[in-house]
Amino acid sequence: MSVATKKTLVELNVNGADVACAFNANKTLLEVLREDLDLTGTKHGCEMGHCGTCTVLVDDEPVLSCLVLALEATGHKIRTVEGLALGPRLHPVQRAFLECGAAQCGYCTPAFLVTAAALLERTPGASRDEIKQALSGNLCRCTGYTKIIEAVELAGLRMSEGGRHAAASDAPGTVNV
Repeated sequence: MSVATKKTLVELNVNGADVACAFNANKTLLEVLREDLDLTGTKHGCEMGHCGTCTVLVDDEPVLSCLVLALEATGHKIRTVEGLALGPRLHPVQRAFLECGAAQCGYCTPAFLVTAAALLERTPGASRDEIKQALSGNLCRCTGYTKIIEAVELAGLRMSEGGRHAAASDAPGTVNV
């Protein structure tokens, strides 16, 4: 005999849209994004806050979504990798990752993208040391981080010259790894 679990109906602001969803109160933001809202760019990793693979932006700050209950995100702006592009225009960080070959297997890429976007939107001319510090919570098992850092530097240069979507591609498509 199974016991029905009561779901809570809440409205979340995700990627600029208010969405209503019902979920169990013990679900993490990671689980709700992937399982209930079908935003699968955010990845399951260690689920202990060590790898950074589940990073999303909450009120424009990187947050480990595996450590946050979804209920705690109500009233906050959540942005996932799916929300970085502006329509068909890639975010400068996405464009730079493509141009620099900064993604290997791609599993960690969404977290690097949102973390870098948050840094560069706040500090477009971030130094190499600031970039390394900002990305230090994101682990990649495929690269030596060099191309990732170079891509963030390139995006930062472009953004410091012209704003959030400076040098973004007009070609359709988004980075969806």
